Amino acid sequence: MMNSKKGYWYNIQVAYLTLMAGLKITLRHFVAAYKYKSRKEEGIADEKYFSYKEGISTLKYPTQSIPVPDNGRYRLHNEIEDCIVCDKCVKVCPVNCIEIDVIKSPTEIRKASDGSSIRLYAGSFQIDMAKCMYCGLCTTVCPTECLTMTKTYDYSEFDVKNMIYEFTDLTKDQADRKRQEYLDYQSSKQTQTVEKVENPSVAKPAIPKRVMPIIKPKTNPEA
Repeated sequence: MMNSKKGYWYNIQVAYLTLMAGLKITLRHFVAAYKYKSRKEEGIADEKYFSYKEGISTLKYPTQSIPVPDNGRYRLHNEIEDCIVCDKCVKVCPVNCIEIDVIKSPTEIRKASDGSSIRLYAGSFQIDMAKCMYCGLCTTVCPTECLTMTKTYDYSEFDVKNMIYEFTDLTKDQADRKRQEYLDYQSSKQTQTVEKVENPSVAKPAIPKRVMPIIKPKTNPEA
């Protein structure tokens, strides 16, 4: 600490000694880093993770990286082939980072890997990772476990719009066609309903009456 009462040259002497002490510590770590090199690529679950007292603790990223834990919460991924488009992830998301354009289908589309019936198309399935708070609620409520959090944690972008990930398996034209197919199906059903109301004979075809067999009582000729 500088002391104005002891004079100008005294303060310079203290500053010099302090500087030398700091450089000595720096030099000691420099020699240790050269001797022990860099640390190994070991995850935080490893017993030796906190045992590195000397050497370079920083890895040469991205050529080197520490393994991430299996239960880590990082970038979301949706396996669209198993998605039943139930919309549960959208409803449970606290920050509204998931958006789905649901398109109904008149028939079953396919089966998911767990046997669940898929009767809805995802015209658009977008996840905005710039909004995501990594709570993992969407992966918890997913009934087919198609929505998961991967180990990918480095996905920086210059444009924030590139943080929106699309997982649909339909193009815009295909989605429009599927939407129109369902509208045509609904229109056809309404037309058939009107025809049944206006023409009861068409609505309820005649059912043939069931003829009951005539059973004659048995007679005893000897009586």
